[in-house]
Amino acid sequence: MAPSAVQTATSARRSAEDEKTTIQLQGQGGDASAQGEDGLGRDPLEVKYRDFFWTYTEEPHRTRRLEIIKAHPEVTKLCGPEPLTKYVVLLVVSIQVFSAYLVRDTPFFSPYFWLLAYVVGATANQNLFLAIHEISHNLAFRSPTANRLLAIFANLPIGIPYSASFRPYHLTHHKSLGVDGLDTDLPTAFEAIFLDSILGKAFFCTFQIFFYALRPMAVYRVPFTWVSAVNVATQLAFDAVILRVLGTQSMLYFVLSSFLAGSLHPLAGHFIAEHYVYATVTPAQADAANGIPVPETYSYYGPLNLLTYNVGLHNEHHDFPAVPWTRLHKLHDIAREFYADLPHHTSWTYVLWRFIFDQNVGIRCRVKRKEGGRLVGQGARKQKPTEEWKEDELQS
Repeated sequence: MAPSAVQTATSARRSAEDEKTTIQLQGQGGDASAQGEDGLGRDPLEVKYRDFFWTYTEEPHRTRRLEIIKAHPEVTKLCGPEPLTKYVVLLVVSIQVFSAYLVRDTPFFSPYFWLLAYVVGATANQNLFLAIHEISHNLAFRSPTANRLLAIFANLPIGIPYSASFRPYHLTHHKSLGVDGLDTDLPTAFEAIFLDSILGKAFFCTFQIFFYALRPMAVYRVPFTWVSAVNVATQLAFDAVILRVLGTQSMLYFVLSSFLAGSLHPLAGHFIAEHYVYATVTPAQADAANGIPVPETYSYYGPLNLLTYNVGLHNEHHDFPAVPWTRLHKLHDIAREFYADLPHHTSWTYVLWRFIFDQNVGIRCRVKRKEGGRLVGQGARKQKPTEEWKEDELQS
C-alpha cells in the first residue's frame, strides 16, 4: 500500500460537559501541574522526562456504543458467534504444520528458511494471534469451554503457550482502556523514557512481541486456572511431537514465525496503529475548557484486514466487542455517521515507518487514566462490590 498520512479530525460529537478532558502536552516536565498537583499522581519518571496524554474522563467506546444502539437498535442483531472462525483456524494451523514439514531439513540461516518464515509463517501466526483475540470474546462458539479449547488449538503453531492468559489481560484492556496499572497494552514509564529515540523506537518495533509478552506479567499476574494448565500441557505435548517427528528445524520455524509476526512485518503494524496517538494534538485539544478529546483508538480499513480478522476496524471492535470479525464492516455501514469523522490509518506499513522516524509520534503517545476500569479473572483479588465482574461480562 502506498504510504499516506493518517487522516485526522477534530470534531467532537459529545458536549463539552460530557467530555471535559485534561491533556498533558508532550514535552519536558517541570511545571507545577506536571509535578502532580493535578491529582493524577503520575510516575516521577514520566514527569521528569516526557509525559503521556492524561485524561480524567472514561474511555469513549461505552458512550458511543449506547449512542449507536439508540440510533440503530438493529446493530445488536450482529452480535454472536461466527461459525466460519473454527474452519479458518483449522486451515491456518494446517498451513503452518505443512510449512514446518517443508523446512525440516533446511538450514536455519538459509534465505529460503527465513523467506518462508517471514512471508508465510509470520503472516499465518499473526492470523493465529488474532484468531485467539477473536476467540477470547467467545465469538467462535456459544460454549465458553469450546472457545477456550479452540484458542488452545490455535496456539499450537505459535510454539509458546499464551492463549489462556491472554484472555483476562485482553478483556481487562477493554474494560480498562488506558487505565494506568490495569491496561497492560500501555507502555510503561521505563519504555517511554529509554526507548524515546529513533534507535529506541526501532528496537521496540523489532522486538515488540517480547514487550507484549512480558509487560503484562510486570504489571500484574492473572490466576493459573485449569485452562492455563491445559494450554501449557497441550503446547508442551505438541512441541515434543514436532521435535521428535519433524526435528529441531521445524520447531525453530514456528518460533521464528512468531517472532517475525511481532516484528518489522506489515501485519505487526496493527499493534501500534490501534491506540497510539497519531493525530496532531492542537492547542485547542490541550485546553480542557474546549472539551475536545484526544483520539485514542484508530481504525484501518485496508486490504490487510483480510488476513487479520478485520482487527483494523478497531473503533468498531471496541464499541461492540461481541460483534464477530465477519460483521464489523456491516456495523460500520449501519453506523457510518458515527465513524466517518474519526481518525484512521490508511497503511500499517506507514504506521511503523512514521512511529520510528517521526519525532512527534512515539511510545509516550498514549492516552492514560489514573482511575476507572476493572480487572478480569481476578476472583481471589479483593475488589469493591461495584467492580466485581458478572458472568455476562466475562463472556463478552
